Amino acid sequence: MNLIDELRTLDMRDPGRWPLAIRAFFVLVVFVVCAGVAWYLLVWNEDRPVLQKAEADELDLRAQFENKQQRAANLDAYRAQLAEMERSFGAMLRQLPGKTEVPNLLVDISQTGLAAGLQEKLFQPGNEKSNGFYAELPIKIRLVGSYHQFGAFVSGIAALPRIVTLHDIQIAPVDKGAFDNLTMDVTAKTYRYIEDEGGGKPAAKKKTGGSTT
Repeated sequence: MNLIDELRTLDMRDPGRWPLAIRAFFVLVVFVVCAGVAWYLLVWNEDRPVLQKAEADELDLRAQFENKQQRAANLDAYRAQLAEMERSFGAMLRQLPGKTEVPNLLVDISQTGLAAGLQEKLFQPGNEKSNGFYAELPIKIRLVGSYHQFGAFVSGIAALPRIVTLHDIQIAPVDKGAFDNLTMDVTAKTYRYIEDEGGGKPAAKKKTGGSTT
């Protein structure tokens, strides 16, 4: 009689009469099932939150690694871009006159109008306005001439080696019908680089009391 025939002849109501090998097999099966259930309830359920947290931490660390890896791959490009920005910034600073160069720049602006054939009726520098590392100096200008001369003046201002911008431009005829004789009111602005001038003004000396003999 083979094993299958023996299983068919087993009396499920009287397991005590089963052969020893079959009883041992079923006991082993029951033990494995009970051990699996106990492991699931006592170990898996308790450790599952820890495992989930570890998986979440792994995903976060992986994302951080990929982000840092991408930054490292672009590091050379960032350095080149920073160097280019520093060169551009330095070139812009070189276009801002220092404190001692402003008077010469004002002369250059005035001479630009005269060189264009314009009559200078007003040339009035205003008060400087500080804007961080640079100061803005407005100059009110009134010129008399023709459209062609005004164009030559604007072109000459643009060709100056220092930064000068023109604002609030107003053009009107000097007399009614005199289209070749015009007045232009404009505010020119130049920008001065604020240099380190020694950290401020020196403190005033205190007067000593008492009379001298």
